[in-house]
Amino acid sequence: MREAPALYGRTVPVTEAAELPPAPEQAREVFGDRFADAVRYAELLAEAGVQRGLIGPREVPRLWERHLLNCAVLSEAVPEGVTVCDVGSGAGLPGIPLALVREDLNITLLEPLLRRTNFLTEVVELLGLNHVTVVRGRAEEVLGKLPPVHVVTARAVAPLDRLATWGIPLLRPYGEMLALKGDTAEEELKAAATALSKLGAVETSILHVGEGVVDPLSTVVRVEVGESPGGVRFAAKRAKAARAGRVRRRR
Repeated sequence: MREAPALYGRTVPVTEAAELPPAPEQAREVFGDRFADAVRYAELLAEAGVQRGLIGPREVPRLWERHLLNCAVLSEAVPEGVTVCDVGSGAGLPGIPLALVREDLNITLLEPLLRRTNFLTEVVELLGLNHVTVVRGRAEEVLGKLPPVHVVTARAVAPLDRLATWGIPLLRPYGEMLALKGDTAEEELKAAATALSKLGAVETSILHVGEGVVDPLSTVVRVEVGESPGGVRFAAKRAKAARAGRVRRRR
């Protein structure tokens, strides 16, 4: 038995599993001054993350290439100084790697499960990510309660049509959803075309990011919206929730 790195002063016993490989040289370049924090996050995922069931033990040998770097290069598609909501953040992917490389962003990690939000909160505090907030809840539950954001991110949450139903209504007018996808990106985008249109999408595209960092490149589906994110139905729901919030504050 070993012990995982301490979270909130606690150590977590860990059964011997696959070893986390050393960080590749690309990680030093991508994470820069935050490289040590990226290493600590990788260690937490490989040990406490596995112990708590947040990632599978088979993912440990490929944590750097398949997870941390794959998510960090999403930063290439995110504009400067914007607000971001990472929907279904899970163990913090892609939100935490993105936060480590982009301190100019204001990031919300949105996750419904308590054991995951506990882990996220501990990691955020441990790494000193002052520009990151953890919120427990589902996207449909926080609609109108959280301020609309410029960018919604997601990875391995749901098929694109369902993900869009959750993520697009959280956007500001003319915002965008960036979904990390795999080989099925084009198929999902075609299948979701009608649903995206109803949700207020005005333009879609597929980006490949991470040249010189990850191989294969990370595939990102970008969905840009117009002035009514989520369409008329969600605009009305957002307005109703906002009015209810104002009434509660007055009380």
